[in-house]
Amino acid sequence: MDALRGGALLLGVLLHALMPYMPWGGWLVQDGSRSPLAALVVGVVHLFRMVLFMMLAGYFGRMVLHRRGAGAYLRDRLLRLGLPLVVLWPVLFGLLIGAVVLAEAVHGPGVVTSAQQPSPQATGTVLDLPTMHLWFLLLLLEIVLVVVAVRAVLVRLLGAERSGRWAERIGALLSAPGGMLLAALPYALALLVQGDTLMGIVEPYTLVPVPGASIGYTGAFLVGWFLHAAPDGLARAERHWRAHLVLAVALTGPALLIAMPLPLSAAAHALAAWAWVHGLLGLCGRVLRRERPVVRYLADASYWVYLWHFPLLLLVAVPLAGTDWPIPLELGLSLGVVLAATLLSYDLGVRGTWVGRWLNGHRHRSVLLSP
Repeated sequence: MDALRGGALLLGVLLHALMPYMPWGGWLVQDGSRSPLAALVVGVVHLFRMVLFMMLAGYFGRMVLHRRGAGAYLRDRLLRLGLPLVVLWPVLFGLLIGAVVLAEAVHGPGVVTSAQQPSPQATGTVLDLPTMHLWFLLLLLEIVLVVVAVRAVLVRLLGAERSGRWAERIGALLSAPGGMLLAALPYALALLVQGDTLMGIVEPYTLVPVPGASIGYTGAFLVGWFLHAAPDGLARAERHWRAHLVLAVALTGPALLIAMPLPLSAAAHALAAWAWVHGLLGLCGRVLRRERPVVRYLADASYWVYLWHFPLLLLVAVPLAGTDWPIPLELGLSLGVVLAATLLSYDLGVRGTWVGRWLNGHRHRSVLLSP
């Protein structure tokens, strides 16, 4: 489960590394090369990645709450989600601005475009500050606060035992055959509220919440939350993983490539996304049945890598934008440089220090410095 959550974050690194090559442009530092294949990979990854991440966050969240209590759970989330957002945002935003300025100085203003569209929720206040790739920290923290508050009210009104039974019943429905249809409803509703499916669920660009993202990702969080409430809920949900992967592949093409009326397109996107989630849960459960040190290491490092990758990818994209090298070579170089920098800094400066305990909740010995 930790490996799958880490994999969702690392897929985000791949997604952002591919953005300079999108056929329609629109990225902060745009490469001269274009690739429809890059757009397809980005579309597939974006379809399910954050839904998977939020579902796992809900599953682990209920686990921690019932082991340690609501207060300890909230303190942990504020420490590991809220504090990194506050502390790292100024540094990361400064690096992003530096990458844009450098790109304009080296290549001229034509290489720099705006990846963030003006928000219809713009307030003209500090709330319009860009969240960059850290939007998921803020949204997840908001979801946690709302879910814990609503749970407290329900426990007070219904009692802990009765509310627990209701949670278990909902989890049983979600893990039953066909439960994926129920899980997909918030995703489809999010796209309907959003009004289009072209870019999937659109994340909030600023501190102002976006209804579509809030609905879709709160729904995913609650799916994980209730699956934990049902005995063996997750195991039952992933039971037919092969069929789910086949369904995911079958639905992804039409969802991404065929123009449909909005309700039909929203349903196709939602079902494809949740088929990927169920299929990958089962696949990883089989492949990673026993502990693998490399996978464990990457899962631990993934949060640190994700926090820093975005401005670093932009900085690496500046010199690459002036070349006519093949896209696979450029992609390999950008991923190699960024992953090398973030993994090296993680091992030497994070893994065995207070920073590792802050971000991951534990410390481990550095691999490179171990005797």
